[in-house]
Amino acid sequence: MYNMYMKYLIASDIHGSVIHVQKLIKRFECENADKLILLGDLYYHGPRNPLPDGYDAMAVSRILNGYKDKIIAVRGNCDSEVDEMISEFKFRPSYSLKTAGHSVYFTHGHRFNKQSPPPVPFDILLYGHEHTGYIKHENGKIFANTGSVSLPKNSTPHSYIILDADMISLKGLENGEIIDEYIL
Repeated sequence: MYNMYMKYLIASDIHGSVIHVQKLIKRFECENADKLILLGDLYYHGPRNPLPDGYDAMAVSRILNGYKDKIIAVRGNCDSEVDEMISEFKFRPSYSLKTAGHSVYFTHGHRFNKQSPPPVPFDILLYGHEHTGYIKHENGKIFANTGSVSLPKNSTPHSYIILDADMISLKGLENGEIIDEYIL
């Protein structure tokens, strides 16, 4: 897909928190984004994570299903076939697009990430999984981690990323404050 005028909100690691998915949807509406790209781990909290506040996977699916025409979902390491059964949108192994002349590759992050890049050409790699948000520019590539919507780690805030034609912004989930940004 190529559209240099689209605005994408990218988030990961909701882990079944209805409280945090409600905040995410509020940010999606406030940001006036065109698409919501979810980078996996939507419903299940995983064996290594605590139960997030407001854990209710079915309520999360109902909320997300209300945005099914706006969602592009990438499968995470905690997502399974049963998650697709309660979702009215498809889970993909990864997703790619071109925006403003940049090749962007979206993945969950458990297989491909900054330390282990995908075997395809890209300018920007966007992923989650680590639950720690950042934007790094190295060797002519941009590596951006969304952090986690519900279970951030390493003293980082609940966060998401905005990608538009000229900027990548890491933002806080509570009020959309800019944590970090990179001009494309």
